[in-house]
Formats: sequence, structure tokens, C-alpha cells
Amino acid sequence: MEYRAFILTMPDNNSWNGKWPGEERFYCIVKRYKKNSPVLENVDKDRSHYYNFGDGWGALVTIKNISADEARAYRKRSVGFSGYDWMIDEIEKYGDILTRKERESKKATA
Repeated sequence: MEYRAFILTMPDNNSWNGKWPGEERFYCIVKRYKKNSPVLENVDKDRSHYYNFGDGWGALVTIKNISADEARAYRKRSVGFSGYDWMIDEIEKYGDILTRKERESKKATA
């Protein structure tokens, strides 16, 4: 089995003090994949994906290849993914977080 940690940060924000209110917390989801899973092509180890919300905010999802022991520790420390699980879904499916335009285009052709 292969383990991937998806870690969420907000390096760009538009808050009054320049800080993301959740920056003190650890936002992480750990997923386990079979070694031959085709999804592994889209969740390259040690890679980051940036998403610009268009309003001064930007999210960064960093993927790390981790061991089973690290997976347990990450899961224990994590406070979830702050409602941004859809970003992981898109990375798994498309290899990146889609822009709003790309997402609308995919819906139109489905």
C-alpha cells in the first residue's frame, strides 16, 4: 500500500491581519492507495497544487509520500481539511485543482 498525506495551507489571504485564522492548526487528510492504483499517477509524491480563489485568497495542497507510521501520526494530529476535500477529489481525478472555468467546461461536456 502507498500512503499520501494531503496538507492544506492558505499562503495567500485577504484577511485584515494577513493571517489565515486556521494557520495554527494542522489540516491534513491521509489516503491509502494500492500500489497499482491508476490514481497514483495523479497524486505524485512530494508535489504541491495551488488554487487561486480570485479574491485575494489562495490555497496550497501539498502531497507527501509517507509511511504507515507517519500516516497514523498525521491522522492523529489533523483537524480535518476545513471543507476543502473537493480539492483532493479533483487532484485524484484530474491531476490538479481545476479553475472555475475548467470545472464549468467539464460539466458542460459531461
